[in-house]
Amino acid sequence: MQESTYDIHPGEARWTHVALRVDDIDATIAFYTSMTPLELIDKRQDDMGFGAWLGMPGATNNPFILVVAQFLEGSDPFADAPKEVLAPFAHLGIELPTKEAVDDVAARAGAADCLAMPATMMPPPIGYICMVRDPDGNMVEFSWDQGVFATLRERFGDPPVTPG
Repeated sequence: MQESTYDIHPGEARWTHVALRVDDIDATIAFYTSMTPLELIDKRQDDMGFGAWLGMPGATNNPFILVVAQFLEGSDPFADAPKEVLAPFAHLGIELPTKEAVDDVAARAGAADCLAMPATMMPPPIGYICMVRDPDGNMVEFSWDQGVFATLRERFGDPPVTPG
């Protein structure tokens, strides 16, 4: 029987991450920690390369992270496959609290020359969005009034408060 590395496990299935293969892990970490609300949770190195977890800070019962991996030359198990990129429609989505926050991201992305689509009001339920490219060309959508947060609250209510 396999021994467990960790003492804590979920009580039920959880959607936990999206993983991307990247060319420069430090540039990717810098992009996501400066352009999004994600923080560096963990960074590791082994014989195959580098890996990092980026996520929202704070305790949660539904953790979700962005995993990024940079393989060392000669150790990429997917070296013969094309490097997948989330684009032009495939994207990571981040819902922001205000329309002005989308404008702010669009301005910062424009200054950094990574704005792929300016802030635009789209039909419901898309809302007000801009699209930004990360260092590997993956699309990140920043939205306001898209309704993901509101819809989940309407359907499931407020999350339970954990004592702390």
